[in-house]
Parts: sequence; C-alpha cells; structure tokens
Amino acid sequence: MKVRTLQLFGENLQYCMKDRDHNFLGFISKSKLPSSSSFFSIRKKCIHIFIVKEYERAVIFRLGRLLGGAKGPGIFWILPCVDTFRKVDLRTVSFNIPPQELNSVTIMVDGVVYYRVFNPTVSITKVEDANLATQMLAQTTLRNMLGTKSLADILRDREEMAEQMEEVIYSASKNWGIKVERVELKDVKLPHTLQRAMAAEAEATREARAKVIAAEGEMKASCALKEAANVMSESPAALQLRYLQTLGEIATERNSTVVFPIPMDLISTFMKK
Repeated sequence: MKVRTLQLFGENLQYCMKDRDHNFLGFISKSKLPSSSSFFSIRKKCIHIFIVKEYERAVIFRLGRLLGGAKGPGIFWILPCVDTFRKVDLRTVSFNIPPQELNSVTIMVDGVVYYRVFNPTVSITKVEDANLATQMLAQTTLRNMLGTKSLADILRDREEMAEQMEEVIYSASKNWGIKVERVELKDVKLPHTLQRAMAAEAEATREARAKVIAAEGEMKASCALKEAANVMSESPAALQLRYLQTLGEIATERNSTVVFPIPMDLISTFMKK
C-alpha cells in the first residue's frame, strides 16, 4: 500500500491511500498514521510521474472517465486520488488451442494463434479481459469448424482451415482492439485405436490396388502374346528365329539345363497327323 499527500482546508492534513494498482482506498488522518515511515511513502507534491516502455501504452482514467487516448512511450503524469491508469502490452502474444472433440473421437489439434493489441484504449474499455476473450473465441471457432468437416478434410485442408479461422477470429476481435496476425494448425494427433484402424484400411486399399494393377498387366500381356502368335503363325520362319533366340538365352546362363533342339518341320508333321 502507498499513501499520497493531500492538503485540505486549514491545518487539517489527511492522506489519500491507494493500492499498487492505483485504486483509491480512502483517506486517513495524520494522527492515525503509524510511527514507522517504512510503511508509507509521504510526498508533498500532488503529481505522480510514471514511465512506460516502447512496447507499452498507458490508458488513464480521471474520476472513472477515460482521459484522452493512450499515453506513451516515455513519461506521463497523473493526479493522485483522482487518476488511475492501466498498462497495455503491444507485443505479439501466442497461445495454444486446446484439443477438441470431433464426431465422438478425441483428436489432438496442435494449433497456435498469434495476435497483438493495436488499439489499447478499446482493449481496456470494450472488453474486460481481451486476452482471455481472444483465447475463448479461438477455441470456439476451432470447435465449430471441426464440426463441419470430416477427418479426411481436416488432414488434407489444414492450411485452408487456418486461413478461415484467422478471418473469423479477426472479424470479432477487431472490435476489442485485437489484431490476429496468424493462425496455424501444426499437427493432428489421433488415438492409437484409430491409427491402427486407419493403417489396416490403408494396407487393404494398397493390396486391392496392387491386385488390380497385376490383373491389368496380365491382360495386356495376354493381348500382346495373342498378337505375337498371330504374327508367327503367318511366318514359320519367325517362329524358328524365336526358338533359336530362346536357345541362345538359355545357353548364356550358367546352369545344368540340357536342351535338345528338335526341327520344327518334324513337329509340324506330327501336328498335322
């Protein structure tokens, strides 16, 4: 507690008591003050000087009414027992968005919001706690947005969702003197049971796709063999050349396979019979 001097009529001397937040507490007479001066700071002048930093502003109230705009940075003064002020930080603030529930499945959405105060006077006079209001608004906006999208859309369109959230939050927070600079959805964490189910589904999808691709390959190969057989049937010499090429490929490999070439004319004679 701090005590500020206030000269009254005649020789009656009273002191104005204010707390650390510069809120008026009341008056006390000189005769009731304790003997120890360590509890009080008694001054003869009725002007108090304060300093705010480059990233701060001071909003002053005189008898409960707003006194002009925000003061700072630098030195400003107030009248004791009459004026009160509140400091506002203009630096960018960030906070994490709590996890939200989607379709009875708890998903951990690691989101972060960056914002700052661009109008200190409005942030004090229009809302009780601008920081808390912005955090609650971001949490509600994320919950509403998750309710309109499926899990696949959330995993695929995170950047688009972040941009939409930034627009929705700023449209409401600008009336509080808050500027939302950026919204990020860093990661979406799923429960282990859902992760296993999604992994099994993805594996089954890959296996089905592999079977389809293998079947398409067999079909194309059979079509190619059919066309090759038609070409070879028209030219017996082509079949003989293909037979010799196969023998050459077998001979290049170091194995114990023994090949006995049979003339194709002999085979054709038996086939006619």
